[in-house]
Amino acid sequence: MDALHDIRVLDLTTGVAGPIVGMFFADFGADVIKVEPPAGDPGRRLPGFAMWNRGKRSVVVNPARVGWLRSAIAAADVVLTNGREQLDGYGLDPAELLDGNHRLVLVEMPTYLADYTPWTADQESAALLAAFGGQAARQSSDSGDPVDSVYPTVLYAHGLWASVCAVAALIERERSGWGQRLVVSGANALAQLTMVALVIDPDDDDADTAVGGGGRHPTYTRMVAGDGQWFATGALGPKFETAMLKALNIEHILTDSRIGGELVNLIAPQNVEWVQKAVADALLAKPRAEWLEILDGLGVPCGPVNDRDEFLDHPQLGAIGLRAEVDDPERGRVVMAGVPISLARTPGVVRGPAPTLGQHDGTVETWAPREHPTNGGRAPIRPGPLHGFRVLDTGTFVASPYAGSLLASLGAEVIKVEPPSGDPFRVHSYGPNRGMRSLAIDWKSEAGRRVFYRVVQGCDAFIDALRPGLTSHWHIDYESLSKINPKIVTMSLSAYGESGELGGKSGVDMVVQAISGMMSAQGGDGEPVADTIAVCDITTAAMTALTVCLALFNRERTGAGQRTTNTLLATAAYLQCGELVRFPGRVPARRGGRNFKGDRAFDRVYEVADGWIRIDGTAVLDVEHAAAVALDVLESELHTDAAATSAISAKLIGKTAVQAERALNLAGLPTARVRNVSEVIRDPRLLSAEFVHVYPSDVGGFICTPGSFATFSRTPRHGLLLPPGVGEHTREILTAAGLDAAELDQLLTDGVIAEGGPMRHVLPHSYR
Repeated sequence: MDALHDIRVLDLTTGVAGPIVGMFFADFGADVIKVEPPAGDPGRRLPGFAMWNRGKRSVVVNPARVGWLRSAIAAADVVLTNGREQLDGYGLDPAELLDGNHRLVLVEMPTYLADYTPWTADQESAALLAAFGGQAARQSSDSGDPVDSVYPTVLYAHGLWASVCAVAALIERERSGWGQRLVVSGANALAQLTMVALVIDPDDDDADTAVGGGGRHPTYTRMVAGDGQWFATGALGPKFETAMLKALNIEHILTDSRIGGELVNLIAPQNVEWVQKAVADALLAKPRAEWLEILDGLGVPCGPVNDRDEFLDHPQLGAIGLRAEVDDPERGRVVMAGVPISLARTPGVVRGPAPTLGQHDGTVETWAPREHPTNGGRAPIRPGPLHGFRVLDTGTFVASPYAGSLLASLGAEVIKVEPPSGDPFRVHSYGPNRGMRSLAIDWKSEAGRRVFYRVVQGCDAFIDALRPGLTSHWHIDYESLSKINPKIVTMSLSAYGESGELGGKSGVDMVVQAISGMMSAQGGDGEPVADTIAVCDITTAAMTALTVCLALFNRERTGAGQRTTNTLLATAAYLQCGELVRFPGRVPARRGGRNFKGDRAFDRVYEVADGWIRIDGTAVLDVEHAAAVALDVLESELHTDAAATSAISAKLIGKTAVQAERALNLAGLPTARVRNVSEVIRDPRLLSAEFVHVYPSDVGGFICTPGSFATFSRTPRHGLLLPPGVGEHTREILTAAGLDAAELDQLLTDGVIAEGGPMRHVLPHSYR
C-alpha cells in the first residue's frame, strides 16, 4: 500500500511552492486533483511545471463550477491553497470549509505573511523573498554586495516544508479524527531555510560577506588546484581540518600567535584573509586529481566541481534511482529528478506526466464524504501535531541534528544521542541542535548498546547519519532495532546512497554542491560560487523530516514500521528540479557569474543611493511601461536589455531604497529592498509573527534564533527551542526506560554514559 493511499487532495495552488506539495502527495499515492482557473496555472510556462505537477489530474473550475468545488472540498482530506486571497476568489471561507468537513487539513501558503506581502500583486517570488529576507545580502562574494541566486531555492524550501507540516497534520488526524487549518508562509520557509544565518547576537554587526565566493572557511570551501581545475573539500571539524592542513604541509600555521593552536581561530574575522591565502598558495603545488586522491585517502570528503547540465546523467543518480523519464503529452520525452526519498515498505513512484489544462474535466468521480469525528464535537488541543511521538537522533554536523530540531518544532520529543564526550561538531552547531534532549551514551560498546536498546523499546523513530554499512556493524540497523521494537521507523541519511561508484563514501554539503553542478551554475563562466546557506544540509533536514512523517503516517494506519533512507545527493537534485528538467525545446536554465546581480533588466538587483533593491518583473505583461511610469524614462529607452539596464540604473542611483521600492510597486513592478539580517530580525511584522526569538546569552548580550516555522490552528507549539547540554537529560531518559539509580551510577562509573548540566548559551564564530 502506498504511504498516502486513499488520501484525497485538491491542489488549488499555482506557481512553484504550492504545486510541489501536491507533487510529493502524488508521488506517495494520494489522489491529487489540480484545480485551475480557465486560463490555467501561470506556472505552466515554467519548465519545472512538468515535474511539480507530475502524477496529478487537472480540472478547470470557472464560476459555474464552484458548486462542484465546494462538494469536492467537503469530501477531501487536504486542500492546498496559495492563501486566503485565492479562496476569496472562489467565494470560499476557510472557517466554513472546516465546519463543513471536520477532517479537512486546509493548507495555506501565502507569499510572505498571511495578511501582508511587501511587493505588488502578491506575486510568488524567490528573488524578492531572498532580498527582503536577508538571504541575498548574506551570500558570500568578493565585493560584499548582495548576490542574486540562479535558483528559486526558498520556493523549493517552501514546498518541501509545507509538505512536512501537512503530513504531520494528517498524522495527528489519525489519532484525533480532526483536521485543522495550517499556514506555512513564505516568511516561515525563509526562516526554516536560513536558520543558521538567524542564529546571531542581534546587537552585533552583520557578518562580513566580502570573503570570496567559497565562503570564509579555508578548508571547507571550493578550491583551485595547480592545473587550474576546481574541486571542493569538506574539511570541517578538528579531525578533518588538522588532516588537511598537514596534507598541504602548512600545519605550522596552527602555532602562529594569531591562531594559538585553536582551530576555531581559523575563521576568526581577523584571520580569514591570510589563512585563505596560505591554503590557496599551498594548493598550487599539485593538480586536482592528485589532491583528490590524497584527501580521499585521508577520509576527507572531497569531489570535483562538475557542470550542472550533466548532473542528471551522473551515474550515481542512476544507481540510486534518482533519474525519471515520462512521456509528456505537451513536451514529449521529459527527463527529471525522481522521488528524492526512499521508504522500503511504501516507496514513492513517479506516476505519470503533468496533465494538460482541463485534461480530466468531466471524468473526475465524485468523492464520497468522509465520516465526521465521533468524539462529541470536542476537537483536542495539543502542543504540536507530533506531540506524543518520540524520536532518537544520533546525527552530527547539520543535516541530521536539524531534522531532529524540525521534528521537535512540530511537537515531537526528540532525543539527541551523542557520545559521552559530546557531539564533536557542537561548537559550530548551536542552531541545528535546538529543541532536543541529550542522552550521552557510548552505544558502540556492548554495555552501552544494551542500555540503548532499552530506550529504543519506547521510541517511534530512529535517525542516523552514519556511512552505509556502519549501522549493521554496530547493530543499530532496522533489522536489529525492529526485533526490539517491531513498529520502529528508521531513517538513514548518507551522502550518496548505498550503491554506485560513490555509494558508501562520506560527503558533506560543500562537496555535494560541487559534484551536483550547483556551484558551477551559480558561478557561470567565472569561478564556482558556493551557496553560503548550508543549502544541501538544511534542505536534507527537511527532507528527512518528511521521510519520517510519511513512514509514521503509514504506521498509524497499518501498524507497520519500516526502513527509510535519503541522501544529500538526492536533495541536490531536488534543489535544482526546475533547472534540471529536460525536454525538446526547453529554455536553458539560468547561469550566474561572479558577484551575480542578475542577467535581465527587469529581473535583477540594482544599486540605489543608500543600498540595493531587487526588481522581479517576470510576470508583468507590460513591464516596459511600468518601468517608464515609475522612473520617468522613455519606453524607447527600454527596448533592449542593455539599454534598459543602463536607463534603470541611472534613474535608481539617485533614489533611496524606500523611494525606489514605493515608486516601482505603485507602477505595478514588484520590487523589494535588499535587507541585511540585522534589518530583517527587527521587522515589526515579523516579530509579531514570531519569526525569531531573542533571549540572554550566558556571557552577556543576547542570542537571536528562529521562532515559529508554521501556524497550526488546533495543535500550535510555542516557545523557545534551546540546544541541550551534553548528557543533560541522560538520567531522566534512562530512568523512564526502566533503569534504577544503582544501574545508572554504575554506568556512569564505567564511562558508558555521561550526564551534565544545561548548555552554555554562547555563539561561535560563523563558519560560512
